[in-house]
Amino acid sequence: MRLTTKGRYAVTAMLDLAVHAVDGPVPLADISQRQGISLSYLEQLFAKLRREGLVDSARGPGGGYRLSRSSGEITVVQVIGAIDETVEATRCGGLANCQDGEPCLTHELWSDLSQQIYDFLSGISLAQLVEKRAVQEVVVRQDLLHHQRDRRLVGGSAAG
Repeated sequence: MRLTTKGRYAVTAMLDLAVHAVDGPVPLADISQRQGISLSYLEQLFAKLRREGLVDSARGPGGGYRLSRSSGEITVVQVIGAIDETVEATRCGGLANCQDGEPCLTHELWSDLSQQIYDFLSGISLAQLVEKRAVQEVVVRQDLLHHQRDRRLVGGSAAG
């Protein structure tokens, strides 16, 4: 099983949104700066997340994205699925045609692992991740760096 960068970025961006949306819609540019994910990539991800009903967008000044429902109602597996990722560990994508159209010797092993991963990620909501102390510590650090960067940009443009 390999969770691609797309899946990791989607979960990271949604967790950032869950943390920061309490203050209103969150611009993708802010998520991009805090998480080091390109803005154009985030736009592609959020188009899919919006189509799947996980986020809503608000246009205009003060616009951005917010979760479409509470963070306790959105699981990690829903985020991964919304962007067309899977948590499938088999080579055959679960079709049981891994060896000449038939299951291979280890098909059941990898199938069972896929189910375990799916069940694990289904049981974790964004709210549960937000509550983790380690996540909160990272948020504090990222917010501090984000605000320092903003102050430098404002100060630099005012002086120049």
